[in-house]
Amino acid sequence: MEDSEALGFEHMGLDPRLLQAVTDLGWSRPTLIQEKAIPLALEGKDLLARARTGSGKTAAYAIPMLQLLLHRKATGPVVEQAVRGLVLVPTKELARQAQSMIQQLATYCARDVRVANVSAAEDSVSQRAVLMEKPDVVVGTPSRILSHLQQDSLKLRDSLELLVVDEADLLFPLALKKSSRAEVGVIPSGNICDHLPRIYQAFLMSATFNEDVQALKELILHNPVTLKLQESQLPGPDQLQQFQVICETEEDKFLLLYALLKLSLIRGKSLLFVNTLERSYRLRLFLEQFSIPTCVLNGELPLRSRCHIISQFNQGFYDCVIATDAEVLGAPVKGKRRGRGPKGDKASDLEAGVARGIDFHHVSAVLNFDLPPTPEAYIHRAGRTARANNPGIVLTFVLPTEQFHLGKIEELLSGENRGPILLPYQFRMEEIEGFRYRCRDAMRSVTKQAIREARLKEIKEELLHSEKLKTYFEDNPRDLQLLRHDLPLHPAVVKPHLGHVPDYLVPPALRGLVRPHKKRKKLSSSCRKAKRAKSQNPLRSFKHKGKKFRPTAKPS
Repeated sequence: MEDSEALGFEHMGLDPRLLQAVTDLGWSRPTLIQEKAIPLALEGKDLLARARTGSGKTAAYAIPMLQLLLHRKATGPVVEQAVRGLVLVPTKELARQAQSMIQQLATYCARDVRVANVSAAEDSVSQRAVLMEKPDVVVGTPSRILSHLQQDSLKLRDSLELLVVDEADLLFPLALKKSSRAEVGVIPSGNICDHLPRIYQAFLMSATFNEDVQALKELILHNPVTLKLQESQLPGPDQLQQFQVICETEEDKFLLLYALLKLSLIRGKSLLFVNTLERSYRLRLFLEQFSIPTCVLNGELPLRSRCHIISQFNQGFYDCVIATDAEVLGAPVKGKRRGRGPKGDKASDLEAGVARGIDFHHVSAVLNFDLPPTPEAYIHRAGRTARANNPGIVLTFVLPTEQFHLGKIEELLSGENRGPILLPYQFRMEEIEGFRYRCRDAMRSVTKQAIREARLKEIKEELLHSEKLKTYFEDNPRDLQLLRHDLPLHPAVVKPHLGHVPDYLVPPALRGLVRPHKKRKKLSSSCRKAKRAKSQNPLRSFKHKGKKFRPTAKPS
């Protein structure tokens, strides 16, 4: 018998078309969660699996789901086309990612297995048309799935065979139980479980186990196999380095971040995490003062815009994204002021967020500018880097008043090891004291009005480029003209000199990392015109100091 430790995809009895897709993806061997979960799932068992973020959980449920659907169609009796598989995920971005992964695995059997994503609320009409064709697998967020179930555009009671709940600890409070959120209209009231058949196979996947996951286990699983893989919730120190740096004041956090990015002490792509949306824009405007380009992943913007930002980051247009996990891991809703944080922020989309599941490519560093609200939030933030076999760094800024909360995070991370996990970051703040006046100058420019106008400017750009409003503006051209000629918004005055670091400010040990700004020699207008003309067409005549020149072509 084949040793279970050496089990590969080719030993799992998978359809040749799935094996070919796996080969195309470059997966030579299954990850630990895939190796343990796929054979059990193919045996028809319910699974409750815990595996750390980035360990391949999506493929661990997608491969057996596709295999079971293909096997049924190939060997079972001919039955009416219906929705056989349902995948529930907490965010719209994760829904797109799950759909993409399932479609990649089904590349060679796309005619036999169709996948539909119904997570975007703005596409409900087109989604109903797609659901009328009865795709084999439906992917969506709880609120959208529940909405379609209540409208009878999606029917599962007589056809569902496979249910997948990904990031299960978030899905329970979102929609699988009746909660205060349903009462205040955050999600449709009701229960998805009321629309499910009595018998079906279910997979619960999560990076953490908590009380909500245990409640889900009792609610939808039947005699499940629990997989608690013998691996830490985050990669080991040889792959993921975790540091903490004590900042005496809030100003020190801004000063340290400025120095780390401007002096190239943090290289590669970075994710900056804060706790509120207002802080996201404050940080972006602050960094813009120093010519450090960043973007904010704003849950208030449409799904397409958020996915576009993620795509641009993955393609290298941005090296730094500022994000918050408050939209997903947010505090419980109280009264009518749903989703309002301590700063009075308007709630972003409850099904938008980046701390859970979004696949950012090649993230070198995660910077916790604000301490995560919970230990679980720290795990999911840190899980954005050091994915697969790539190295990564997590750096957490901590104020003296947050030391106790930091200890709770370390306690969860260390487990039975009891050793230090978040090592002190060896950095001498006194060496960057020369940057402090620049930091204060930039912070003065980032006012509450500037933050407000920055958010309004993004929304205005969304309105002007919205495909859905295109027809409206064609019928109401005056509204478009008013929007275009509205008073210009000035988020913050950028002072060009702050974008350059004088050599005398750079600590001696770091001077080789920063290039001092070199002033360009100023040319007269006639010289610039001559240089421009020559660069455009070397044979074109031009005037310089009153004389006309016509360069001749050099012999080849």
